[in-house]
Amino acid sequence: MHPDLTDRKILELLQQNAQLTIKEIASRINLSVTPVHERIRKLEKEGFIDKYVCLLNRRKLGKSLVVYCNITLDKQRKESFEDFNNAVASMGEVLECSIVSGNFDYMLKVVVEDGEAYNQFYQHKLSALKSVLHISSYFVISEIKYTTGISVG
Repeated sequence: MHPDLTDRKILELLQQNAQLTIKEIASRINLSVTPVHERIRKLEKEGFIDKYVCLLNRRKLGKSLVVYCNITLDKQRKESFEDFNNAVASMGEVLECSIVSGNFDYMLKVVVEDGEAYNQFYQHKLSALKSVLHISSYFVISEIKYTTGISVG
Protein backbone atom coordinates (compact mmCIF):
# COMPACT_ATOMS: atom_id res chain seq x y z
CA MET A 1 0.00 0.00 0.00
CA HIS A 2 1.19 3.48 -0.85
CA PRO A 3 -0.44 6.35 1.04
CA ASP A 4 -2.58 8.56 -1.14
CA LEU A 5 -2.77 12.35 -0.83
CA THR A 6 -5.32 12.18 2.00
CA ASP A 7 -3.25 9.65 3.92
CA ARG A 8 -0.17 11.84 3.50
CA LYS A 9 -2.09 14.86 4.86
CA ILE A 10 -3.09 12.78 7.89
CA LEU A 11 0.51 11.67 8.42
CA GLU A 12 1.77 15.28 8.18
CA LEU A 13 -0.79 16.44 10.76
CA LEU A 14 0.03 13.61 13.16
CA GLN A 15 3.76 14.31 12.87
CA GLN A 16 3.10 17.94 13.79
CA ASN A 17 0.86 17.03 16.72
CA ALA A 18 0.01 13.43 17.62
CA GLN A 19 -2.53 14.71 20.15
CA LEU A 20 -4.91 15.96 17.47
CA THR A 21 -8.26 14.26 17.78
CA ILE A 22 -9.75 12.42 14.85
CA LYS A 23 -12.41 15.12 14.73
CA GLU A 24 -9.74 17.86 14.46
CA ILE A 25 -7.92 15.98 11.71
CA ALA A 26 -11.16 15.39 9.83
CA SER A 27 -11.97 19.10 10.02
CA ARG A 28 -8.55 20.12 8.69
CA ILE A 29 -8.69 17.82 5.67
CA ASN A 30 -12.42 18.23 4.95
CA LEU A 31 -13.37 14.62 5.58
CA SER A 32 -15.80 13.06 8.02
CA VAL A 33 -14.66 11.40 11.22
CA THR A 34 -15.30 7.75 10.29
CA PRO A 35 -13.12 7.61 7.16
CA VAL A 36 -10.31 9.48 8.98
CA HIS A 37 -10.51 6.97 11.82
CA GLU A 38 -10.41 4.06 9.34
CA ARG A 39 -7.47 5.59 7.47
CA ILE A 40 -5.46 6.11 10.67
CA ARG A 41 -6.09 2.49 11.76
CA LYS A 42 -5.04 1.28 8.29
CA LEU A 43 -1.87 3.42 8.41
CA GLU A 44 -1.07 1.95 11.83
CA LYS A 45 -1.75 -1.61 10.67
CA GLU A 46 0.36 -1.17 7.52
CA GLY A 47 3.26 0.15 9.63
CA PHE A 48 3.32 3.72 8.29
CA ILE A 49 2.67 4.90 11.85
CA ASP A 50 5.28 3.24 14.03
CA LYS A 51 4.32 4.73 17.40
CA TYR A 52 3.13 7.89 19.13
CA VAL A 53 5.62 9.73 21.34
CA CYS A 54 6.08 12.87 23.36
CA LEU A 55 9.13 14.97 22.44
CA LEU A 56 10.81 16.51 25.47
CA ASN A 57 12.73 19.77 25.66
CA ARG A 58 16.24 18.55 26.49
CA ARG A 59 17.39 21.99 27.68
CA LYS A 60 14.55 22.22 30.21
CA LEU A 61 15.74 18.86 31.50
CA GLY A 62 19.30 20.16 31.86
CA LYS A 63 20.66 18.21 28.88
CA SER A 64 22.30 21.05 26.99
CA LEU A 65 25.21 19.26 25.30
CA VAL A 66 24.82 17.28 22.07
CA VAL A 67 27.82 15.26 20.88
CA TYR A 68 28.21 13.20 17.73
CA CYS A 69 30.65 10.34 18.11
CA ASN A 70 32.32 8.37 15.36
CA ILE A 71 33.29 4.93 16.60
CA THR A 72 35.73 2.46 15.08
CA LEU A 73 35.76 -1.11 16.36
CA ASP A 74 38.98 -3.04 16.80
CA LYS A 75 37.83 -6.04 14.77
CA GLN A 76 35.27 -6.31 11.99
CA ARG A 77 33.69 -9.46 13.45
CA LYS A 78 30.07 -10.31 14.06
CA GLU A 79 30.70 -10.71 17.78
CA SER A 80 32.27 -7.25 18.05
CA PHE A 81 29.29 -5.64 16.37
CA GLU A 82 26.80 -7.59 18.49
CA ASP A 83 28.61 -6.72 21.72
CA PHE A 84 28.77 -3.04 20.80
CA ASN A 85 25.11 -2.96 19.68
CA ASN A 86 23.92 -4.55 22.92
CA ALA A 87 25.99 -2.22 25.10
CA VAL A 88 24.95 0.97 23.32
CA ALA A 89 21.27 -0.03 23.30
CA SER A 90 21.26 0.22 27.10
CA MET A 91 23.01 3.62 27.32
CA GLY A 92 20.45 6.33 28.12
CA GLU A 93 22.79 9.08 26.90
CA VAL A 94 22.72 7.68 23.34
CA LEU A 95 19.72 8.91 21.37
CA GLU A 96 20.76 7.48 18.02
CA CYS A 97 23.21 4.81 16.90
CA SER A 98 23.81 3.93 13.26
CA ILE A 99 26.21 1.64 11.47
CA VAL A 100 27.69 3.73 8.67
CA SER A 101 29.95 3.33 5.68
CA GLY A 102 33.24 5.16 5.42
CA ASN A 103 36.23 5.56 7.70
CA PHE A 104 34.48 4.48 10.89
CA ASP A 105 31.86 1.92 11.88
CA TYR A 106 29.24 3.78 13.93
CA MET A 107 27.83 7.25 14.41
CA LEU A 108 26.19 8.05 17.74
CA LYS A 109 24.16 11.03 18.85
CA VAL A 110 24.73 11.59 22.56
CA VAL A 111 22.88 14.06 24.80
CA VAL A 112 24.23 14.93 28.26
CA GLU A 113 24.24 17.78 30.76
CA ASP A 114 27.68 19.25 30.05
CA GLY A 115 31.32 18.53 29.25
CA GLU A 116 31.95 16.82 32.57
CA ALA A 117 28.97 14.50 32.06
CA TYR A 118 30.25 13.68 28.58
CA ASN A 119 33.72 12.97 29.97
CA GLN A 120 32.19 10.54 32.48
CA PHE A 121 30.15 8.88 29.74
CA TYR A 122 33.20 8.70 27.47
CA GLN A 123 35.57 7.25 30.07
CA HIS A 124 33.26 4.94 32.01
CA LYS A 125 30.88 3.69 29.35
CA LEU A 126 31.98 4.24 25.76
CA SER A 127 35.75 3.74 25.93
CA ALA A 128 35.27 0.96 28.49
CA LEU A 129 33.80 -1.29 25.78
CA LYS A 130 36.37 -3.91 24.77
CA SER A 131 35.57 -3.74 21.06
CA VAL A 132 36.08 0.05 20.73
CA LEU A 133 39.35 1.01 19.07
CA HIS A 134 38.84 4.73 18.34
CA ILE A 135 36.32 7.46 19.26
CA SER A 136 36.07 10.87 17.60
CA SER A 137 33.77 13.34 19.34
CA TYR A 138 32.13 16.38 17.73
CA PHE A 139 30.44 18.87 20.04
CA VAL A 140 27.40 20.68 18.63
CA ILE A 141 27.79 24.45 18.89
CA SER A 142 24.41 25.39 17.40
CA GLU A 143 21.54 23.43 15.89
CA ILE A 144 20.43 24.94 12.60
CA LYS A 145 17.59 22.51 11.97
CA TYR A 146 16.02 19.99 14.31
CA THR A 147 12.99 18.00 13.30
CA THR A 148 11.57 14.55 13.74
CA GLY A 149 9.18 14.93 10.81
CA ILE A 150 9.69 12.91 7.63
CA SER A 151 8.53 14.41 4.33
CA VAL A 152 5.61 12.34 3.10
CA GLY A 153 4.87 14.45 0.01
